[in-house]
Amino acid sequence: MKDLLKALPWIGPAVALIATVVLFPVGLMFYNSTRDISQSGVDKGGVGLDNFATVLGFEAFWPILGRTVVWVVVVVACTLLGSLALAALLNKAFPGRRLVRMAVIVPWASSVVMTTLVVHYGLEPYFGIINSFLVDVGLIDTPEGYGWTRHAGTAFAWAMVVAVFVSLPFTTYTILAGLQTVPGETVEAARIDGANGVRTYFSVVLPQLRGAISVAVLINIINVFNSLPILRVMTGSIPGYDADTVMTMIFKYMQNQRQIDLASALSVIAFLVVVVIVAVYVRMVRPLEEV
Repeated sequence: MKDLLKALPWIGPAVALIATVVLFPVGLMFYNSTRDISQSGVDKGGVGLDNFATVLGFEAFWPILGRTVVWVVVVVACTLLGSLALAALLNKAFPGRRLVRMAVIVPWASSVVMTTLVVHYGLEPYFGIINSFLVDVGLIDTPEGYGWTRHAGTAFAWAMVVAVFVSLPFTTYTILAGLQTVPGETVEAARIDGANGVRTYFSVVLPQLRGAISVAVLINIINVFNSLPILRVMTGSIPGYDADTVMTMIFKYMQNQRQIDLASALSVIAFLVVVVIVAVYVRMVRPLEEV
């Protein structure tokens, strides 16, 4: 007890910050999810679990949840594969490597909304530079016929492309840091034993990246699941719920429909889903064991 009191001045500010920024909003979210709150913000009293029943009974909820799973799996998987390739390249010595490494950081340093807007306007049928490029290389016939961001499927697919693009820098540098810790003697010994480059990478190098990859994947799962700006910009103008994930649905409940109680109930469901996913992932992969 005495040691705790001595440490309190040092850990007290951090505990207070966590309580203010994390615990209080979570507690308020759980509380609001059990209330009947009018569109003007008036609390009309408790309703128990009725808000959860309304959310789960909404016909578009399960397709939205399934789309969220697709969103997370595709973006995280593509980010991981791209980052493994980029990290392997950046780990090699070549002229201008420092400049290339700095260039990889740009999508991470830039505003996500700005990056998404650039892609969004680049896909415009009449003046979009991306559309014009696709015509020039022969992938599409005429730019006027392709309103990529006006249809749920194509807008959602391009949103995933943007999400992968902005997720690459962090994951690449995390894996690159792991590559720096792989002993050169181990790689050289594998080559002396007759292993080619591919065999050396998959049998010697990749297993030693397990810690870095596990942590990067865990953080990406959380970030991608909770991502709103990319989808809001790319799919926000599409009517209905055919391009929504859980996060964009929460936004619609709050911003468009002014239903704070339902938004809170869906937020609680999303929070619990993330907690379960992280718990299962940590239990199975144990990402912190080898970091």
